[in-house]
Amino acid sequence: MASNRRAFLTATAVGALATAPATATAAVGTRPHPTTAPAALAELLDGNRRYAGGHSRHPDESRPLRHQLATAQHPFAVIVGCIDSRVPPELVFDQGLGDLLCIRTAGEVLDEAVLASIQYGVEELRIPLVLVLGHERCGAVAATLAHLETGAPVPGHLALLVDEIAPAARRTRALPGDWAEHTMTAHTAWVRDAIRADPAFAPAHVVAGRFDLDTGVVSLLP
Repeated sequence: MASNRRAFLTATAVGALATAPATATAAVGTRPHPTTAPAALAELLDGNRRYAGGHSRHPDESRPLRHQLATAQHPFAVIVGCIDSRVPPELVFDQGLGDLLCIRTAGEVLDEAVLASIQYGVEELRIPLVLVLGHERCGAVAATLAHLETGAPVPGHLALLVDEIAPAARRTRALPGDWAEHTMTAHTAWVRDAIRADPAFAPAHVVAGRFDLDTGVVSLLP
């Protein structure tokens, strides 16, 4: 994402958006879909608890539902996540076909295509919740830290990833503890705040989470 856009979003980041009561749902197939941000978030976290506990239900995979979804989709959450093969959102949140609109880039890096995809979900599909999902031991974060430590040039298109994650790495370098973990958390929170600040996403509630590769648990970031 262009540096001037990063500066604008950083300067105008705002707090979490107000949300409606968490009880509304809409029928999709045989399972009700949340229609408010609190209900959507509760559904995601409930699904993650099933996944982490080894009790996934693998919902919304039936043949009749596939036929129904062929004509329309009504996902209840946008997940902005990493491409890491160990963090597939539909499995992490125990959801199925038509439930989530997943947008994945290395390190959850934003660009215009990602922002346009989020806007499609929020404006056209009226999705009430956007969740930015970072995770521990992120390869994009590791590559960024290696570049900052050695100064070695970053090849090709990978430079975009490093350029976007490096500000979080620089901000957290002096903190005690795990630099990679601090960088991932700070970058994930920045992506959340950048999305919150964009007027195109005003109708949605935007949150961020951290996925633990060892436990399978998603924890919300403050």
